[in-house]
Amino acid sequence: MADEHDLRGMRLSYDRGTLVEADLAPDPLAQFRHWLADAIAGELAEPNAMVLSTVSADGVPSARTVLLKDADARGFVFYTNLRSRKGREIEVARRAACVFPWLPLHRQVVVVGSAVEVPRDEAADYFASRPHGSRLGAWASRQSEVIADRAVLEERYAELLERFPGDVPLPDFWGGWIVVPQTVEFWQGRESRLHDRLRYRRVRDGGMDDATAWVVERLSP
Repeated sequence: MADEHDLRGMRLSYDRGTLVEADLAPDPLAQFRHWLADAIAGELAEPNAMVLSTVSADGVPSARTVLLKDADARGFVFYTNLRSRKGREIEVARRAACVFPWLPLHRQVVVVGSAVEVPRDEAADYFASRPHGSRLGAWASRQSEVIADRAVLEERYAELLERFPGDVPLPDFWGGWIVVPQTVEFWQGRESRLHDRLRYRRVRDGGMDDATAWVVERLSP
């Protein structure tokens, strides 16, 4: 049967902007915040959504979309069930990659780095800020585990609603991770597929305090 969709013929001309070295902020966090502000101003759906990629101990990759909840000098922060597939894989590998697909702007950002756990007091503060239903959902879901049907999940939720009608404590299996960037690539789509790809790469500056510095490299599209 013939494919009703001409996937080979699907293409979009990327002509929304350019990205040259002179445009960049001194560090990737400042540049990321600038582009994130553009995504928010452009009213993109879930502008803080990122595709998080991890790898198992035997080298099997996996990916899923999560929400960025902070971006500061430490790195890129998200929260999850620590016993989920991603949580277990990060616990072992201590590395992750993130992609922010801001497609309407013909942009994406790719972050690759190490991962460290968010301090428990910080995770507790964020957990307390979540809606009551979301906090109950975190307790109810044994994330990534196989369940018989949806009724199992709904029954757990109902039990927890009765157990925690008000305050919901932070589960010991729930927390956050900080992806500490080693590289951050900013991709701007260009015509004829000659895209702009500028990557910040973390280096040591060689000074007395051996502080972190960044070099910028242009990658071929």
